[in-house]
Amino acid sequence: MVWDRGGKNQSSLPSHVQEVAPDSADSGHARLNELGYKQELKRDLSFNIVGQWAVTTSVDFSLAQLITVIILLSTGGKNGGGYEPSKYVVIAFHGGILLVHAILNSLPISWLSFFGQLAAAWNVLGVFVLMILIPLVATEKASAKFVFTHFNTDNGEGIGSRLYIFVLGLLMSQYTLTGYDASAHMTEETKNADKNGPKGIISSIGISIIVGWGYILGITFAVTNIPNLLSPDNDAGGYAIAEIFYQAFKNRFGSGVGGIVCLGIVAVAIFFCGMSSITSNSRMAYAFSRDGAMPFSTFWHKVNKQEVPINAVWMSAVIAFCMALTSLGSLVAFQAMVSIATIGLYIAYALPIFFRVTLARKSFTPGPFSLGRYGVVVGWIAVLWVATISVLFSLPVAYPITKETLNYTPVAVGGLLILTVSSWILSARHWFRGPVTNINS
Repeated sequence: MVWDRGGKNQSSLPSHVQEVAPDSADSGHARLNELGYKQELKRDLSFNIVGQWAVTTSVDFSLAQLITVIILLSTGGKNGGGYEPSKYVVIAFHGGILLVHAILNSLPISWLSFFGQLAAAWNVLGVFVLMILIPLVATEKASAKFVFTHFNTDNGEGIGSRLYIFVLGLLMSQYTLTGYDASAHMTEETKNADKNGPKGIISSIGISIIVGWGYILGITFAVTNIPNLLSPDNDAGGYAIAEIFYQAFKNRFGSGVGGIVCLGIVAVAIFFCGMSSITSNSRMAYAFSRDGAMPFSTFWHKVNKQEVPINAVWMSAVIAFCMALTSLGSLVAFQAMVSIATIGLYIAYALPIFFRVTLARKSFTPGPFSLGRYGVVVGWIAVLWVATISVLFSLPVAYPITKETLNYTPVAVGGLLILTVSSWILSARHWFRGPVTNINS
């Protein structure tokens, strides 16, 4: 139910993002100028590109972790003497995945279009297969009453308040719905972008809510022993979804091979997600560098013969890998860094919406897609929602609070804000003159 509620609460945000999305081949900053955007606010837009790099880091790192879990289960599981890869193996997998993603994103856009269509088909078919197969195979099934009314408070984190647990659970639903602005970043390579861009944003949210909720619902019917799923001593080493798949097939057929195959379906879906994330990152980096807003901008906004921003592609992959290196020292530091993937992106989403409903409330000229008279109302709901979750997601996630359990999200986001503001005051305000538009070219 968290997925469904999260989607409903957030539906106002993407619908308003697409209303202020650029209707021309531009990075979007020109549109912000129309909304009352000032150069002094350039520092806040860094949340967008840094947040996107954090998304790529977290997506590909989660895939690397899933691969290690698949290896563990394939070699007997934790309770059967299976091989548990070290953190260095995880980071090596992460680097290899990023390398493949960078290579794929260096191909002509026609190839990326093909992979995008393949990814869409894989996700839809994969979700339906898993949501039907897993509860069908499971020998023990949860009752409808358990699925729809049970609220688990035994989380091992020292938190017993149902309201507080629900609030913390919103973080994952927010995370799963980030990136819907990718359609806007790809407008320069999209036909009829002024219409297809907004359609992509709206449809991605609708599909995610419906299909995602169905997937969670189907998997939940196969859950009967929550403490075992969360235990680090289970066969999957505490990886809950892997344990569900593995035990469902093992209990039914005496072997968990089928569950491992199902994890492979999930792994491929995550792989496609990471590939698309690099695509979006590189286009945003290209747009920022074209506007002269990044160091060595002339180098990063170059495109090759296939009109691919090749340098921005590889920069995005390298930065994502460097961000993941913090996991070697401390998972706490790594989690704080990737927390920018959620908070940072939503702050970036809310800024143009805020300008739309305040400074440009009367002067804003809508594009082919418009929310009409509901635009201002929906916009304020979106802005207030982002302000609310920015506070909620900075709250402690475990008690008692120690240096290992402290929520470092405010530190990460605040640190980024300090760096960008300092950069603006000391340097950027002297040379940045606003976006370079190519509306008439």
